[in-house]
Amino acid sequence: MAAVPAPARAITGAAFATLLLIALMMGANHVAARIAFNHGVDVATAVVFRSAVTAAVVAVLLASQRVRVKFTARHQKMLPAIGLLVGVQSLCLYSAVARLPVALALLAFNSYPIWTAGWSVLVYRKTPEKAALVAMPVILVGLALALDVFGAASGLGAQGQWARIGAGVAFAIAGGAAFGLALVLTQHEAGDVDGRVRTATTMATAALVALVTVVLQGGFHLPDAAAGWGGLLALTFLYGTAFTIMFTVLPRLGVVGNSAIMNVEPVFALVLAWLILGQSIAAIQVAGALLVVGTVVMLGLRKR
Repeated sequence: MAAVPAPARAITGAAFATLLLIALMMGANHVAARIAFNHGVDVATAVVFRSAVTAAVVAVLLASQRVRVKFTARHQKMLPAIGLLVGVQSLCLYSAVARLPVALALLAFNSYPIWTAGWSVLVYRKTPEKAALVAMPVILVGLALALDVFGAASGLGAQGQWARIGAGVAFAIAGGAAFGLALVLTQHEAGDVDGRVRTATTMATAALVALVTVVLQGGFHLPDAAAGWGGLLALTFLYGTAFTIMFTVLPRLGVVGNSAIMNVEPVFALVLAWLILGQSIAAIQVAGALLVVGTVVMLGLRKR
């Protein structure tokens, strides 16, 4: 998710299908991450593998396409900051995935449109759009239902429910906050940088942030079972492949990479986590999830 949302435009059936494929692969990436976490891999190790391989793949694309790389002084200052934020976001989101049902972690992270609007006001004094102001309470209501904040669906009560999900939700929301700020800085400070170049630098910086974390925690935590290796390889392949498709196929189809349609990722994750991990949530939580996803998609597809 290192690209910047752009104004919506009419797309072809092939482009729509490609966007859904990317969302599916991103959702599957998080399910694979949970498998890896269940078999000895830690968050920092997963982020290093995922980000480093993606950065390398995009760098190869840049070289093969002979893309000229030139940064202004502003770019040299802001791109590392954006990469740092995406590194923090990656660590936080995977930390949430390790603690929560995958779909709920992604839904809590999908609060980032609220953070994006908030950071725009705080950093650049931009007046929030009316659509964003209307969407914010709807997203919050949907999150409250999906996360079962009062513990009604789980039967644990509010205190018991938050004892179970509190840390994971905090990581997911922190990840959303970091990603929202990264989007705002990218839009205002690095929007004129080629998307492939921006992604390569962002992923490389994120890998470095995760590598520092690995060093501080005493080294890599590699899988302790074949399933863990499968999860680690799958998350790396899925994430890297999704980004490769995003920056090779989508431009030819006339679609900017981070379309609102890809925000159906939590829905795919919900189904995959149920099928593969046996994770399930109550019907009211599913309704809340659909409310969040629908609102975020509508917000992204609105006319500007």
